[in-house]
Amino acid sequence: MASRGDTRQRIQDVALELFAEKGYEKTSLREIAERLDVTKAALYYHFKTKEDILMALFQSLGAPLDELVEWGKRQPRTLEMKKELLARYSQALQGAAALFRFMQENQATIKDLSLGETFKNRMFAMVDLLRDEDGSLEDQVRCATALFSIHAGLFALKDMDATPEEKQKAVLTVAQELIVAAHHGA
Repeated sequence: MASRGDTRQRIQDVALELFAEKGYEKTSLREIAERLDVTKAALYYHFKTKEDILMALFQSLGAPLDELVEWGKRQPRTLEMKKELLARYSQALQGAAALFRFMQENQATIKDLSLGETFKNRMFAMVDLLRDEDGSLEDQVRCATALFSIHAGLFALKDMDATPEEKQKAVLTVAQELIVAAHHGA
């Protein structure tokens, strides 16, 4: 028998799949229940609204990013730490690719639910860990671009002829090269 935690996770997985396929607004709780082969009452036991499901998704998939920011804050601001931060971030995004696809395709919903503000704050915290305040403007741009190039890689490379691992490695290499260039400019 599945535990309550497993059921909640299944609901989140199926909901995210449907949100990505059809869009958040066009997905109903009934459709989520049908895809799970459960009653709406069973679904309501775990989540009362679609917004509750979406908030839980952001919390569970955002937790590794919050942990990464906290880890980065405890480290000395060395080039190696920044490269490691990018490597860990790249790895964390692989587990959240479906959520990022959802965010890309449902930006109005994200804004309406103020989830975008939480995400934006996480990104600012990450950029702050990568950049040197006394670095040149160009070097600070390199640091921000390094982080966002990892995001872009999830979308821009989706149709390229390479394995997901090859794409991830290529994007991480470019992101780390930007950090090295910014570090040498400091």
